[in-house]
Amino acid sequence: MNSRRKFLQSSAMLTGGALVASALDNSAFAILKNRIAPSDQLNIGAVGVNGMGWADVTSGLKIPGVNLVAICDVDRNVIDRRLKELEKKNIDTSKIKIYDDYRKLLDNKDVDIVVVGTPDHWHALIMMDAVAAGKDVYCEKPVGNSIGECREMVKAQQRYNKAVQVGQWQRSQQHFKDAVDYVQSGVLGNIRTVKVFCYQGWMKPGPVVPDTAPPAGVDYKTWLGPAPTRPFNSSRFHFNFRWFWDYAGGLMTDWGVHLLDYGLIGMKFPVPKSIAALGGRFAYPDLYEETPDTLTTLYEFDNFNMVWDSAMGIDNGPYGRDHGIAFIGNNGTLVVNRGGWEVIEEKQSKNKVIKPFAPSVDNGLDKHWENFISVVKSRKMDELHCPVQAAAQVATVAQMGNIAFRSGKKLEWNAEKEQFNDEAVNKKYLMKEYHNGYKLPKI
Repeated sequence: MNSRRKFLQSSAMLTGGALVASALDNSAFAILKNRIAPSDQLNIGAVGVNGMGWADVTSGLKIPGVNLVAICDVDRNVIDRRLKELEKKNIDTSKIKIYDDYRKLLDNKDVDIVVVGTPDHWHALIMMDAVAAGKDVYCEKPVGNSIGECREMVKAQQRYNKAVQVGQWQRSQQHFKDAVDYVQSGVLGNIRTVKVFCYQGWMKPGPVVPDTAPPAGVDYKTWLGPAPTRPFNSSRFHFNFRWFWDYAGGLMTDWGVHLLDYGLIGMKFPVPKSIAALGGRFAYPDLYEETPDTLTTLYEFDNFNMVWDSAMGIDNGPYGRDHGIAFIGNNGTLVVNRGGWEVIEEKQSKNKVIKPFAPSVDNGLDKHWENFISVVKSRKMDELHCPVQAAAQVATVAQMGNIAFRSGKKLEWNAEKEQFNDEAVNKKYLMKEYHNGYKLPKI
């Protein structure tokens, strides 16, 4: 392992390869990998490969010297599908070990990096067990499914000193950084409001269907894990887990941790003083979900307000965009999203601040993985683009919004104690209750 960690520093070839990895095809990867000694390669074990977990693996494999050696998923159908995809790319799958229990994967000494791509309610347990087992971790967002879980995950990383990158890959896109630099330059004048919006036309809850037996090949009991025991229902399973409080937090934690993140970064990481939220199942009351399909949340800070505005099933959001962050200043408004950024000048402004649309030109996920792998090798933790500490901060802010909505109260946050001033709300919402014999490790 020591030789692996030192490899980035000692090999200019790999550094160059990582920088151009996103532009290479599989045959080029194979050529580069053949030049890297086996002891200097890094091996991935992926837990949860139905959605973003697989996208993460795919990006990781673009980097020379990174291999997939283990897959764990509760749905054998998903595993079989992924193996076939690899075979179509002429990748030898005979050496990839298959697991139905992530703890057995963690026992595999050949695994250096664990990818956590499960539903949110599993993130904390797997990440914490992985670092305790000596693995570095790439964990999907949101990092935790409760404020309490986020805190414990940070403690685990600090105790075991492993690299933990969280999948908020917009942090690796240059145009977001350029937009923040412009906001912080002061040219826009005083920022009085930050509008964070997410209108997702393709995202809709599932239909109301009866409970059934789990599909063949699905270990539903393990899928539930620490969540309450309920009968299997296809409208709660796989992608749709997002719309149920047992497993996730709706659009607020799904897209919110991406978008709120840059609202906070642009304003230099402030902490909310109070939070209020209104919303409901206004658009699709007859479909199967618990989280709101429409939500407006107001965060109060010392010198500005931040507004979260989300809607499922429609794309017609503010500024003609389906998602973004708008920094509204005295002299103009900067709007940024995954497509690029631009400045809309205030008509009464005497300062010429207009900046035409600057499109995005890079693959954020690939660059996020290149950053992660470089830190795994160098052990320079402060170079991670989204360490667990930063991810926990924004996930906490997203959870604040959901808790304000669910409690029906305007909540005040005590930054010193890291909890709400309402003790009843703290007791009910700060930490998820674990079920079925599972317990969150105490650090």
